[in-house]
Amino acid sequence: MFQTANKILLIDDEPAMAWLVNEYLQTASQNTVALETAETVADGLQRLAQGDIQVLLLDLSLPDSLGPETFTKIHNLFPLIPVVVFTSMEDEELGSRLVQLGAQDYLVKGQINGSTLLRTLRYAVERKQIERERDKLILELQQALAEVKKLGGLLPICSSCKKIRDDRGYWHQVEQYIAAHSEAQFSHGVCEDCMRKLYPGLADEVIARVKGRRDKPD
Repeated sequence: MFQTANKILLIDDEPAMAWLVNEYLQTASQNTVALETAETVADGLQRLAQGDIQVLLLDLSLPDSLGPETFTKIHNLFPLIPVVVFTSMEDEELGSRLVQLGAQDYLVKGQINGSTLLRTLRYAVERKQIERERDKLILELQQALAEVKKLGGLLPICSSCKKIRDDRGYWHQVEQYIAAHSEAQFSHGVCEDCMRKLYPGLADEVIARVKGRRDKPD
């Protein structure tokens, strides 16, 4: 259920409907929600701009807007606000189309009661929250992929010390650069060529022992 501080905005130019919606909500929620009203899209946008509205209940026939434009005008400016649209009985197809365009649900005037209204608004808020979390996850995945792609293309590398130059012109050890741009972790050893160069007296014996351990069956 909604918490006490949650606010619902109804945009509808029929005072009788505003009174009925308020009665339904207060009875069904035991006076734990606050309903605010506006009679035009312009007034509704002004109120939404002030913040703290959790869900919008929207009539599609208003003095300054009519039909689908009523929804799209508001949704384009406040895409994060969940919207439940009011339709007449002959406009149920329109309600379904608006859901496809981004509305969370629609209700047919004359076919609602308090529990239905409150439940629809609650589910609208929950679905919108799921959408936000999904969009956030998608963004995080896109950013992660972008980080991985940083290792693509040409990497400026020093022909002598093999350091890599970053986009700002600073030089980094290869392992430092790759670790900063991927999830790879490094351990260090000495290859056979460097072993012979650094430890010529011991290299053959050490290499033979390592190969011997490696070739032994488990």
